[in-house]
Amino acid sequence: MNAKPQPEQTMHEEQIRAALDQHWAASDANDFETEHRIYHEDAVLDYPQSGERTSGRCNIQNQRASQPSKKRFAIQRIIGSGDLWITEFILTYDDKPSYTVSIMEFRDDKVARETQYFADPFEAPAWRKQWVQQIT
Repeated sequence: MNAKPQPEQTMHEEQIRAALDQHWAASDANDFETEHRIYHEDAVLDYPQSGERTSGRCNIQNQRASQPSKKRFAIQRIIGSGDLWITEFILTYDDKPSYTVSIMEFRDDKVARETQYFADPFEAPAWRKQWVQQIT
């Protein structure tokens, strides 16, 4: 039997979704102050592919503000519930796209931990063409 969400859960999720929308819009606009309001002071950001961890909202904001490349964010979808939310987006650095997944873990109404994975686009192999459809 599926339990109906409680009204306070729905309201909490609506608030998180609104905060995520604001966060990603600010990211795309290079509004570093607004972009980082979503994080707890002691938030942790992991980039597993480079083996880096950034601890603390201030450090997260400073390392992102120091990024020398021109960047743009194109959100593909945001899914989540409760305190776990995933955003799929295309992060373009100096016109080079990187397919990105952000996994955010919330504590109360702020992000306590985020993990981001980055993938470069690649040419689809011809051998599987008969079973797949091209997507954009």
